Amino acid sequence: MRPSSLAVIGLGAIGGSLAWQARLAGVPRVVGFSPSRADGVQALRASAITELADSAPRAMQGAELVVLAVPARATLDLIGRLPPSLEAGAVLTDVCSIKGPVLASATAVGLGDRFAGAHPLAGTHASGFAAARPDRLRGCVVYVCETGAPGGDRAARGIMRFWEQVLEAQPVLIDAAAHDRQLAWTSHLPQAVASALARALADRGLAGLSFGTGARDTTRLAASSPDMWIDILLYNRAAVTEALDATEASLAELRRLVTAGNADGLRRYLAVAQRFREGMDR
Repeated sequence: MRPSSLAVIGLGAIGGSLAWQARLAGVPRVVGFSPSRADGVQALRASAITELADSAPRAMQGAELVVLAVPARATLDLIGRLPPSLEAGAVLTDVCSIKGPVLASATAVGLGDRFAGAHPLAGTHASGFAAARPDRLRGCVVYVCETGAPGGDRAARGIMRFWEQVLEAQPVLIDAAAHDRQLAWTSHLPQAVASALARALADRGLAGLSFGTGARDTTRLAASSPDMWIDILLYNRAAVTEALDATEASLAELRRLVTAGNADGLRRYLAVAQRFREGMDR
């Protein structure tokens, strides 16, 4: 799917990058709307969009493809009220880190055959158009989820072609529930742990100069937008709670080994973690 007219609702790190890359790929009309006027103006000045609309419905006028690139709660709200603004035959998609509630909402409002969920694995702790890049999405894996409604497979295939042909990404079809369970471990848990560590360090009251690269690296995700992560953690609460329970058990084991002075046990514990982390870079 290579639209001649694309609407992007939300011009932050992902939405701004998507619009920018689509423009560079030759999509002639890319209309953007952002709740943040500053992000919209920056996107227009960077030529990431051809037009800046003053509302989401106006951005969608004439668009063959509409991408919702806002946090989960806002995405669900837009899905609930934007269908009347969709052009006949237009396809709607999103970029949220949770997929089950989004697909359920799209199906409930009658968009099952015109919606496919997407989630590019190209996020950053930074936010706003200042974090957008014209190549952020190039080469990234992007999960695509069908609604399961009649015709939903056609919408999913179109979205997969858009990501592959226009954005040069690597689309992977996945079940929405499987996606949310997997992301609870690979994305939502790391965010939660980074935030918990940052909170513990903040409560300690140490000055910023006290921290070296280890603290900075492990707490990087804690700099992400709280509003975005409140939505994700709560909408995926069951899977995230399971992941947090397992992490608490792992921390409890580490505490027991340290308290007991068990050097051999610590070595085995740390070696497992070391091998896993080294394997991620292979």
